[in-house]
Amino acid sequence: MERYVMIGAGSAAFTRGLLADLIAAGQPAEVRLVDINATALQTAYGLARKMLAQTGAPLTVSAHTDRRDALPGATVVICTVGVGGRRAWEQDVFIPRKYGIYVPVGDTVGPGGSARAVRMIPAMLAIARDVVDLAPDALFFNYSNPMAPICRAIHTQIGAPVIGLCHGVLHVTHYLAQHLGVPADELAVTCAGYNHLTWLTSVQHRAVDMFPAMRTIGAKISSAPQIKPDDNAFAWQLFDQVGAFPAVLDRHITEFYPQFFRHGYYYGMRLGVDAFSFEGTIAGGDAEFAAMHTDAISDQPLPASLFVRESGEHEQVVEIIAALRAGSGASYAVNLPNRGQVPDLPLGAIVESPAIARHNTLEPIPQPPLGPTLAGMLASRYAWVEAIVAAAVHHDRDAFVNALIIDGYVESLAIAQRLGDELWEHTWSYPTQ
Repeated sequence: MERYVMIGAGSAAFTRGLLADLIAAGQPAEVRLVDINATALQTAYGLARKMLAQTGAPLTVSAHTDRRDALPGATVVICTVGVGGRRAWEQDVFIPRKYGIYVPVGDTVGPGGSARAVRMIPAMLAIARDVVDLAPDALFFNYSNPMAPICRAIHTQIGAPVIGLCHGVLHVTHYLAQHLGVPADELAVTCAGYNHLTWLTSVQHRAVDMFPAMRTIGAKISSAPQIKPDDNAFAWQLFDQVGAFPAVLDRHITEFYPQFFRHGYYYGMRLGVDAFSFEGTIAGGDAEFAAMHTDAISDQPLPASLFVRESGEHEQVVEIIAALRAGSGASYAVNLPNRGQVPDLPLGAIVESPAIARHNTLEPIPQPPLGPTLAGMLASRYAWVEAIVAAAVHHDRDAFVNALIIDGYVESLAIAQRLGDELWEHTWSYPTQ
């Protein structure tokens, strides 16, 4: 029987999604929910207990504010930690806005990604140490962002075999299947890159190359008289230019190209404001948590919608665990250290690419070289990872400012210094234990 430990379980949407998947799987399991935020934890725990009571699923659930109480005997550890929660995330985005930097997400790259990395890495290293100490044989998954710096720090500082998971490649596969008018499970994609900027270098349907059809679709989108955010026009234009399709569409990939979107200007809109509203994302998260809290404490039955399997970050982990236990040979896009599977990306860097599920291990599938254009677009990102990991591990403010410079958003050294000081003070002000 699997014993799941979910660290950061106060992320109630992920917890609900994972429980819905476990209920659908119908296998006995123990679920231990962990969060240092006791209020958020009780919401997730109350919701989980009602879900199990209402379905009669063969699962047990417990709640813990100390992960060391939950980790012994764990067979699976899943991290969805967000140090400081949405309130800290807001400042990651709002502080750079004062310097003319507008982004739609702010959790992967850019000044917000830098602040989040420095806040997250010490907490994740502490978790990884406890996993190695108390659950050394557990499958260890990370969903927290920024993915590459967190996983790089864990692998280099602790040596824990963490696996980074993100539903981005799967999401874009479904997106392309919809545009192409084919079933998503009939598309075969080849991919490699950096989480949230992973390149689909081949898309085939029944062994037929889909790139010509995709170029036709992209030309139609790019020539529309008015571009809308949902068109993802930048992704299609990048595809036309470089010959590979980027995951995960414009909301994320625009953040990797600040030179094209100075002050957030995006097809007549502004990123994070009227294109992919950041305030809308935060308000939506707050509203979703409030609704789940109401459901958790209400004496009314839970709505059927809470039990429906849906798309989201959680959506493949139960399947991946089953595949690993069986050694099924199924393949998944995962984030692992580069041991040569992507030959022209740095060795040891965290790369997102396909891996095969062998018995309790994921074996990366060797990929063809990305080539100088695609690899070159990622080169400074991997240099940024090294700088930001050093800043977090050594509490090094100068390394943090250097990371801002490498990142490409700041327009002068003076801004790098001022913004760096403000973000540095902000990011160390949240509890991590």
